[in-house]
Amino acid sequence: MDTPILKNKLYLYLTEFFAGMSVMAVELGASRLLAPYFSSSQIVWTIIIGTIMIAMALGNLYGGRSADKNPDPDRLYRRILIAAVWIAAIPLLGRYVIVAISGLLVVAVNSGFLIWAGFLSCIVLFVFPLFLLGTTTPSLARYCVRSLDDSGSTVGRLNAFNTIGSIIGTFVPTFVTIPAVGTAATFLIFSGVLLALGLLYFLSGRRGPVKCAISVVLYLVFSVFGSMFHSFAFWESGLLYEGESVYNYLLVRDEGRDVALSTNVLFGVQSVYQKGGGLTGRYYDYALAAPVLAGAGEDAEVLVLGMGTGTFASQCREFFPGIRVEGVEIDEKITELAREYFELDAAVPVTTYDGRAYLAAVDGSYDVIMVDAYQDITIPFQMSSSEFFTLVRSHLKPGGVMVVNMNMRSDKAGSINSYLADTIASVFPYVYTAEVPGTTNRELFAAETDVFAGFVEKIPALEREDLQGQMYSVNHRLTPYEAGGLLLTDDRAPVELLGMAVIDDLIQEELAYYKQIIREDGISGLISAAAG
Repeated sequence: MDTPILKNKLYLYLTEFFAGMSVMAVELGASRLLAPYFSSSQIVWTIIIGTIMIAMALGNLYGGRSADKNPDPDRLYRRILIAAVWIAAIPLLGRYVIVAISGLLVVAVNSGFLIWAGFLSCIVLFVFPLFLLGTTTPSLARYCVRSLDDSGSTVGRLNAFNTIGSIIGTFVPTFVTIPAVGTAATFLIFSGVLLALGLLYFLSGRRGPVKCAISVVLYLVFSVFGSMFHSFAFWESGLLYEGESVYNYLLVRDEGRDVALSTNVLFGVQSVYQKGGGLTGRYYDYALAAPVLAGAGEDAEVLVLGMGTGTFASQCREFFPGIRVEGVEIDEKITELAREYFELDAAVPVTTYDGRAYLAAVDGSYDVIMVDAYQDITIPFQMSSSEFFTLVRSHLKPGGVMVVNMNMRSDKAGSINSYLADTIASVFPYVYTAEVPGTTNRELFAAETDVFAGFVEKIPALEREDLQGQMYSVNHRLTPYEAGGLLLTDDRAPVELLGMAVIDDLIQEELAYYKQIIREDGISGLISAAAG
């Protein structure tokens, strides 16, 4: 305790404050680091929170024992320096670690891929630095408590500083640093705070110059290279845009004929812009059956919940001249990208709001309501329940149609699609589905009246031949849905677990061929097959 700065209790309390702040900032950064690879579902959040709590608990135990056995403050601030350098390395090395772990597990596990890959990624990347930060509180309590007379108040102040720091560390990344400068810079900012804290301790006592110099050099190296090579999609080149908003990791790529948006999941496409207009060859073309089924004329009104970059809205305006379309999109940044890269007409109004909350707040009614808010396993439970679909029905005009894009097609009993379709069928008397060939999408159409009976007779009246051909294709695939007894409600909607089961099936289906080669011919056979 001969270091002068330790005589100032405020510095010790600030150490607790910034440690608590950094833990929460790293936790929020972890969610953004993992989201492009594993989604931002409740499952991923559970893994992150659980793993970090384990690390902190172990750190508390070790820190207390270490402080009692050897109360040298150098040990704590050395751990803080190590944690700072480790956190600074995450933007540069983290994505490679995640891809490597995912690549190994994707051929090694048959179920729970997201859980195992996310859990192991968290262990490798975050457990060690947060374990080190977890030693802060018991160590500082050992240094701050002078006698039993003030032990309670001293520990109370330490916890208060930690809690206040945690609160700030929760709000600042979410609302300031991640939207403004990104996840990589957020890690570096809070790593720098920890680094400064450790440097101040050692330099004030004029010792540890070597460890201080090494820490600074490593921090600078990781900062420079982490800033230069911070892309999540590091194998991609020529991206039109890569960035982050309050809600999503966002990536826009030019695919030649299309411009595509991916949100949170690197390998999926959530919205497209067809440069030459016309049909997209994707599920949106099948969703165009909804205005036809509803008999939408020039004064028809369409609402899109989950507007994205406006693919469906633009198609409706192209194929049904005079139709009025409005959208609801919770992420304002996506709407900005829609105007900039996807040619979304400024005349199409988009409200920045949650889809269900919007319906609850407005009185309007629509000929068509499209629900396109499901993204892999990131399915908002509040937009999957019977209460939500009842709300949608109340906003449909007589003869109106709801169309829902279900993007994880599965015929397995008890799948997420079965739950969603059964729930919708409990609200709407007429429900039909249409498979989208060559994709995992299934379009579901629901109505209060039997608008499906005369569908094929409406097709010849359509002005464009390409739309007529597409509608005949939809009619060929349109199948009445036979409902079961599965139900999602506001009280019980385990959409993430149901979605994860479908993703496991899809992964195993895609990898079955390669796993067979490995079993029969080993790695050499796999390499030969890939080369061939």
